[in-house]
Formats: sequence, C-alpha cells, structure tokens
Amino acid sequence: MSGTLAIVGAGEIFSGDWREPIVGDADTVVARDGVIEAIGRRADLAGLVDQADVVLDAEGSTVAPGLIDSHCHVVLGDYTPRQKTVDFLASYVHGGITSVVSPGEIHAQGRPHSAAGVKALAIAAKTCFDNFRPNGMTVHAGAVVLEPTLTDRDFAELQEAGVRLAKFGFGLYEDPADGYDQVRGAQAHGITVMCHSGGASIPGSKPITPDHLLHLAPDVCGHINGGPTSLDAAGVDRIIEETDMALQLVQAGNLKSAVRIARKCAEEGRLDRLVIGSDTPTGTGVMPLGVIKTVAEVASWTGIDPAVVWAFATGNNARTWDLPAGLIEIGRAADLVVLDAPWGSTRDDARSALAIGDLPGISAVITSGGVRALRSRNTPAAARRARVSPALPHLEAAAH
Repeated sequence: MSGTLAIVGAGEIFSGDWREPIVGDADTVVARDGVIEAIGRRADLAGLVDQADVVLDAEGSTVAPGLIDSHCHVVLGDYTPRQKTVDFLASYVHGGITSVVSPGEIHAQGRPHSAAGVKALAIAAKTCFDNFRPNGMTVHAGAVVLEPTLTDRDFAELQEAGVRLAKFGFGLYEDPADGYDQVRGAQAHGITVMCHSGGASIPGSKPITPDHLLHLAPDVCGHINGGPTSLDAAGVDRIIEETDMALQLVQAGNLKSAVRIARKCAEEGRLDRLVIGSDTPTGTGVMPLGVIKTVAEVASWTGIDPAVVWAFATGNNARTWDLPAGLIEIGRAADLVVLDAPWGSTRDDARSALAIGDLPGISAVITSGGVRALRSRNTPAAARRARVSPALPHLEAAAH
C-alpha cells in the first residue's frame, strides 16, 4: 500500500520478540509504502509524522504486531466449507489477526489424493491468495497435503511454483510412519512441514503418536496441545526434550495441556519454540478471537508476561515460517494492532488485562500500512479509542 502512516501516542509497544518483548523509549511507529520505516519518540520523528498521509493517535494505549494465526483452515476465497461461512477471514482481521498460515486446504470438498491433484490444489490456493487479501489480511496458503504418491520430482515442481508449506496427517498412508520419505522430500525442497499430532480430528485422518513424530521429524508439531485430542504428557515431554521442532498451541486444543507445555518451556528456556494458532474453522467453529483468546489464556494461567505470549503468536510464527510481518522492526511489514484494556476492566492497559485473562479491546487494525478497521466489531470496546486524521468515514461508520 502506498503512502505514509504515523502511529503516535502509544503508551506501550509490544515488539513481537519474546526476548525483548517491549520496545523501549518509543511511542511512535512510522510506515511507508506498507513497511515500517521508523520507530522512536514522536519528538525525534516529528518531520516524518508531519509529512504522513494519515496519523493515528493511540491515545496512550498499546501498539503491537498484528497476530498471525499459524493454523487457519482456508480453502479458496473467503469461505469455509466446513462451517459454510462466508467472509470469515475479513472478520478474523477484527480479532487482530493480520496474517494466517494454511495447514493444508484439507476442507476442500472432494479433496484429491493423487499427486497431480494435491499439487494442483496447493498451487491454486497459493496463487489465488497471492492476488486476494480479505480485508487486507495476508493469507499464506497452498500447503500441499503429503501423499505416498508424491516423488522428488513433484516436490521440485512445487518448489518452482512457490509452494513453501506442507501438511502431514491426512494422506492415504496405512501407517503414518510411512510418510518419512515425503517429509524428507518436502524439506529438501525448502518446504516447511507441519505434522498433525494427537488423536484423529476428522474422518480420514489417523492418530499420530509421539513415536511417529520422532520418526517423521517435521518442522512443526501441529497443535501439540491437541487437535482436539491431546498427546499424553510423557510423549509431549519427549517431543520437547528430544527434538527441535516448533511446538504449536491452538485454541481448538486442550487448554490444560497448553498451560503445562508453556510452563515447561518457560522453565527450561524453550520459549523460542512456542507458536500459536487457532486451528479453526473446524468443528470448533469460526473464531475471530481464537488467537487473542489463546494469548489471554496462556498468559493468565501460566504467569508468563503477556507481551512474551503475544510474541508466540507474532514473532515466533514469523521466524518459524519466514514471514515478513510479526515484529515491530524497521523493514518489516506494517501489520499492526492498537489495543487497550476493555471498557469496564479492573486493569488499565492491554498487558495487565491479558495477565488476568481479559480480552483487550482493539481500536485499530493496520495491514500493509493501511488502516483496515477502527474499533473492532468482535472484541469488547477499548477503554481508550484510537483516533485517526484525516477522518476515514467508511471505517468510522463500520465501527458503529
């Protein structure tokens, strides 16, 4: 998006980096042509702010990287066949989700299993979403579902077509362990492999055990807290201790398991491996607040700093899948949210509200440097509401 946006008046800025979760000595972020250009104090950036096409005043509330849903079941277009719902992705933007990662377009009706079919579906999904951004969201789609028919030549073709994602767990394997060659083949061609874990989620899938995961060695252990049925605790501990795969916590999983995993990772210095997704739309439903709800639950039940947990859903996702957004850093995509304690909360800001399990109120969502929403239609009202100049009447009207 062309033009310059200045976000001023931030009371606090989440960085998206769990190691240094708060951007120090800064209240202003400036984006030009969809990319973060400067971060600092307004007084020091006055020239850039004065020249901005749009100025958004956070009014003392929190600015953070937009959430990345690393497990969102897209298919084609803004429609989910699983729940027969349209415009669900546009609604997820109102939940602070500015990017999603597909775990395979497995809900496509009549989903193919042949090598030609799974390649065609992945390439079609990727290229369609390259040209379609629902409410400004970036959709990283086109995750090839691994099948025993896929060969090295197929993975080379997928790589050439720009496919960078794969999902294991829904192919026609007699035993999940038989997918070893396809997992290695995908990884050899630069494709990040997410693997189902735990009990079967839908007809046609099989349970995948810790032994399977240790053998297959994917890049990401999908919904390690259950999708929706969790692995046993001892098996989870083996995955945490004996591998370096990313550990995905999801809303559509087992909360007790998610809390235990997060605590263990905090105690053992493994927070860099935690990533968050919603694992929706599924039988759990369409959940625009699925990711922010997981952030609130994990933060409030574990005592981990909410700004750190926010990083699991932003910077950690960005690093795991090599995405352009997710961190408030110069040169990163300007996908941002402005949020505050919800109106009526016992706390005074977004960070402390999340710490007690309250869902913050979102008062602005920005993607590619453009304001997409003012006052979320899905979260509670923010105690302090962002103001934009010049006025954006179409967004103001949509906020009521």
